[in-house]
Amino acid sequence: MVKIADIELGEFPLLLAPMEDVSDPPFRALCKSQGCDMMYTEFISVEGLIRDARKSVEKLDIYDYERPIGIQIFGANLDSMVKAADIVEEAQPELLDINFGCPVKKVTCKGAGAGILQDIPKMVRLTKAIVDRTSLPVTVKTRLGWDDNTKYIEEVAERLQDVGIKALSIHGRTRKQMYKGEADWTLIGRIKDNPRITMPIFGNGDIDSPEKAAAYRDRYGVDGIMIGRAAIGYPWIFREIKHYFATGELLPPPDIHERVAAAREHLERSLDWKGPKLGVLEMRRHYTNYFRGLPGIKEYRKILVSEYEPETLFGTLAEIEEVYAGVEV
Repeated sequence: MVKIADIELGEFPLLLAPMEDVSDPPFRALCKSQGCDMMYTEFISVEGLIRDARKSVEKLDIYDYERPIGIQIFGANLDSMVKAADIVEEAQPELLDINFGCPVKKVTCKGAGAGILQDIPKMVRLTKAIVDRTSLPVTVKTRLGWDDNTKYIEEVAERLQDVGIKALSIHGRTRKQMYKGEADWTLIGRIKDNPRITMPIFGNGDIDSPEKAAAYRDRYGVDGIMIGRAAIGYPWIFREIKHYFATGELLPPPDIHERVAAAREHLERSLDWKGPKLGVLEMRRHYTNYFRGLPGIKEYRKILVSEYEPETLFGTLAEIEEVYAGVEV
């Protein structure tokens, strides 16, 4: 049984990676329904939180059916991080996660996200301050290093465990790589083999099939896998991996009825949570993935990503279901 503090996650948990503008409550609901064991909010700016910025505060929204769930924050100022930890605790998630891995320039240039990989002592100080401040279990998500010359993740893992974090998720790339090239899990496996490391280690990066999930589980010995981009528009990745682990067999991909049902539910939840304008706009990034591979889908996709009226969108989804009934995806 894998546990983060007292949070039981099963024998080999599958985690949903926190993704900006993706991992919101509507999307998380779909992933949870397909077997995701642990989820995280989108990362939240601590400066936005302590200034009560609407977009940051909204990201604190969590629901009982999502549990266990972690709220992820990012920042570089110690006082702001500590104040934000108090706000997160009031939202009552199961844990608080610190983002030390986001590679986006607007984050790293401020010394936050993966930017802090250039100052490991500061990373440790910030983490210790949050661990000391909150009663929530604290976890961290990070990368191998800033670049190929600074892959200090083995040292980082030991030092963060020493100051009290309860689990570590590692993306198998450096910040310089962004999301390019192949994720290298070699150092992740080495950390898992380190006898000093007793906390759960979760691997992240490039897991996009049940076969790869099983291969990386067996090769690197991680305690669980965190899945990000492969779940966008395809929440079925969680159930497919679990089925493969249990039986050694691949499930057939979702048919058009399942795909439309998921897109429809996602849109309904998005409208309920964000309202008619944002609910429509922020769904647009998902449609391509829900219907990837369907011949001639381009014309329908144009409607889905340009239309503002929910009724028209639901009508388009119904038409897609009718037109593609019986078509293999």
